[in-house]
Amino acid sequence: MFGERIKELRVSLGLNQVEFGRKLPVSKQSVSNWENENILPSIDMLIKICNTYNVSADYLLGIEHERKLDTSSLTAKQIAHIQKIIDDIKNA
Repeated sequence: MFGERIKELRVSLGLNQVEFGRKLPVSKQSVSNWENENILPSIDMLIKICNTYNVSADYLLGIEHERKLDTSSLTAKQIAHIQKIIDDIKNA
């Protein structure tokens, strides 16, 4: 599950493995190994992935099935604007 979620996250951001790894910083080979489930990242790296790409560990590990947006630092007006965009996308 972890490999699928990492690849899904990377692709959704429009990043290749090199670009995804550069922000962490890890090699393309590390990202490839995670995606192919040859290895798992350390706990420290899992936390870094979550913080860097704003995703929960529960989501990456397959405990949660939906990705959630962190809106805690946004104003009510900003959240309402994002909700309108989401509604527009759903109705398109």
